[in-house]
Amino acid sequence: METLQHIIDVTNDLLWTYIMIAALIACALYFTVRSGFVQFRMIGEMIRQLANSNERHHEQGKHISPFQAFAVSLASRVGTGNLAGVATAIAVGGPGAVFWMWVIALIGSANAFIESTLAQLYKRRTEDSFIGGPAYYILHGLKCRWMAVLFSVLTILTFGFAFNTVQSNTLCEAVENAFGINHVYIGIAITVMTLIIIFGGIQRIAKVSSVIVPIMALGYILLALTIVVLNISQLPAVLELIFKNAFGVEQVVGGGVGAALMQGIKRGLFSNEAGMGSAPNVAATASTSHPVKQGLIQSLGVFTDTLIICSCTAFIILMSGIELGGEMDGIRLTQEALTVQIGSAGRIFVAIAIFFFAFSSIIGNYYYGEANIKFVSSSKKVLNIYRTLVCVMVMGGAIMSLQTVWSLADLTMGLMTLCNIAAIVLLGGQVFTLLKDYRKQKSEGKDPVFRKSEIKEFASNDAIESW
Repeated sequence: METLQHIIDVTNDLLWTYIMIAALIACALYFTVRSGFVQFRMIGEMIRQLANSNERHHEQGKHISPFQAFAVSLASRVGTGNLAGVATAIAVGGPGAVFWMWVIALIGSANAFIESTLAQLYKRRTEDSFIGGPAYYILHGLKCRWMAVLFSVLTILTFGFAFNTVQSNTLCEAVENAFGINHVYIGIAITVMTLIIIFGGIQRIAKVSSVIVPIMALGYILLALTIVVLNISQLPAVLELIFKNAFGVEQVVGGGVGAALMQGIKRGLFSNEAGMGSAPNVAATASTSHPVKQGLIQSLGVFTDTLIICSCTAFIILMSGIELGGEMDGIRLTQEALTVQIGSAGRIFVAIAIFFFAFSSIIGNYYYGEANIKFVSSSKKVLNIYRTLVCVMVMGGAIMSLQTVWSLADLTMGLMTLCNIAAIVLLGGQVFTLLKDYRKQKSEGKDPVFRKSEIKEFASNDAIESW
């Protein structure tokens, strides 16, 4: 086990230090500039589309609404990365890691816009809902089957297995720390709950997520805002600490900036998933009148996850005065920080919050894997085997070590992201055409509707079949 851990760690260091950071930042900056800074200029339109998304169903039937698709993707995003991941980033990379989490969210949301718009463009119609994602736009857009299959396999390993072990592990640790309940019993409980929901399909997953996500996110934000208000005098010092550790001379000399940068981007990507290729799997299921609408809504999800919820955790930890860099990290650091702020109830609150955060992520992660299982095989038997293995991994995560779980997640996440980035760079031009069409219709006072026959770049493209 130690040898395997060493191999994974060395591979992660090479992957993240020399490849992933450069690829993510370069891709995000390219899409930001080429789209005309869409994530900043159209933030009002993002909010308007989300607010109206439940009112306007483009099609009747069992199709998922844009808001439900947003809720499922946010369910996967808002999880242990927001509570445990932020704490780990701060403990390992210092307070400066928070700044780089903000940066990767601000520019990375352009990646989220591109990938989710492409997922809508190349989605496929099924009996119960639409289905799509990177595997589908790689196959039908790039005409590259081997790469599409590779991405599907990486997604299944990353979300169905690796990420769900992270969610399960953190959930169990938080509950045990608060209530003293053994990991095994907690693991059994969440495994059974997962089994019940995932066998209900995307409709049941969407309904559960659209209830849990808004409640848990608003509750956590309100608590964090209360703590910030009560400690408002510390806010300038906390912000100064974040920026100083991100750029300070002392940190540059000591190599602290590199650690902050790496941890901020790794944990930021784990949390908001921008450019990873995960959210497009559920973005494709939404019934909407124009692909750009879902791209805008999914970009807003990145802001919600990192700039709001991750920042809440960062402020709670940094305002607590707990010494960083010790043995405490992950969810226990967040729990102890909240205990300093509100007393022993802090551990209990975090345990309850992480239960809902992590459990909603488990079912959201499961669906990402399901969409790719269906891409690889139409066999119901294969799907049921996948469902069973997901539950095995949820149970396994309850008893695995935190280090092994995070290392495995980092590795599979990195490989999957590189595959998706290559695809969206090659197909990004099609999204710019869609965005131009969307803006043109908006300037004419219309509610944008995509008709491929009216755009010469898409009129003869038989691979775009659901429009």
